[in-house]
Amino acid sequence: MARAFTPKVVTANLLIEGDAVWFTARDTWSGDIADAELMTDEAHASLRLLEAQAQQNVIAGAYLADAVAGKNGPETTHFREAFRTRGPSNYAHGKQVEINV
Repeated sequence: MARAFTPKVVTANLLIEGDAVWFTARDTWSGDIADAELMTDEAHASLRLLEAQAQQNVIAGAYLADAVAGKNGPETTHFREAFRTRGPSNYAHGKQVEINV
């Protein structure tokens, strides 16, 4: 028996910078998962993944990631994706530069 489809977002990494990004309903990439298009239909999610993968001049490694609707937009459901939303694990780079330790 096939597993039931769960909501998804499309995520990838920017080609040059390497930052994690999420595909929006406007066919753009955002560094904030809250801007991502949350898809509840499997066929639509598959189509959006193909459209995202076509942007090979911008991103690398696009895939569907599990997500849920949150009060400010999509939120992750898996620790790997939650980790990616925080940026690089080295405090001297990316989003974590401004984090107060």
